[in-house]
Amino acid sequence: MTGSICVLAEQWRGCLSDVTYETLALGREVADELGVPLTAILAGWKAKDLARSLGAADTVLYVDHPQLLEPVPQPCAEALAQVLQGRRPRALLVPLTNVSLGVSTLLSIRLGAAAVNFCKEIRVVDGRLQAVCVMYGGKIECTVEASGEPAILGIWPGARPADKGRSDRVPPIEEATVSLGESPVRLKKYIDPDAGDVDLGKLEALVAVGRGIQSKDNIALAEDLAKALGGAVAGSRPVIDQGWLPLSRQIGKSGLTVKPKLYVALGISGAPEHVEGMKDSGLIVAVNSDPHAPIFNIAHYGIVADVVETLPSLTAAVETRRLASHHA
Repeated sequence: MTGSICVLAEQWRGCLSDVTYETLALGREVADELGVPLTAILAGWKAKDLARSLGAADTVLYVDHPQLLEPVPQPCAEALAQVLQGRRPRALLVPLTNVSLGVSTLLSIRLGAAAVNFCKEIRVVDGRLQAVCVMYGGKIECTVEASGEPAILGIWPGARPADKGRSDRVPPIEEATVSLGESPVRLKKYIDPDAGDVDLGKLEALVAVGRGIQSKDNIALAEDLAKALGGAVAGSRPVIDQGWLPLSRQIGKSGLTVKPKLYVALGISGAPEHVEGMKDSGLIVAVNSDPHAPIFNIAHYGIVADVVETLPSLTAAVETRRLASHHA
């Protein structure tokens, strides 16, 4: 494993997260460019079978321990420290999600290694690794070169399509043992959010509103458009925090992940936390008065305009098209 690229496979509730495959896809590109092996590290308890789906890696290192059953950062970081100390890879890529958040920082402290978080891209420049990171909610990007080995790189979700990291190949699996004391932090239970009045994950069209909707009263305009499209209204976190929509309608890192055929983003800037929850939508249409809003970087179609002024015309156009199709 010395000099290799490693990827932490994120697992919880007995399943591997999609972000695992996204990170594997990025790790595969970096490892191939450096000409070194790619190793996936899976930490869990009686979860070895999950390693069979990590065939994008050359090998899988499986770490088995009762304290690794649930994704608690402290024991996971300690287990990784013990595994990596004798192997010294070039870099470890850690998914940066609500599940694995904290692992990369704790591990870097434990190893005395450099850690770079919020990485959306890893480049190889003259044989060195450079990370492109997002800061301040995506408003700033910076390029960072981590010195020393291993470099601990926290990878922002969406760095690569998950399908690029999937493989039917069953990789060779090596087992590692670790010694873990009692963790001061334990996961007692999962608390699922209350079921909403609408299952957003099953709808083909979603109309999502952000700060640009300006007031709760204007959400009715978005509801008119959603009705014309046969969908429902969702929102970004600021709208939910204002109490304009229930928590069950929140899209993003701290809400739901959806993949509708059509996602209309109204007055949503496009911070990474929101993009994480809707980036895989089939068609993304964005309306925002700021021509430099990050949402336009992922939208297939964009309208630079005031949301409240645009909505009535947009809804009327959809209604006209729908009626025409019915009479055709």
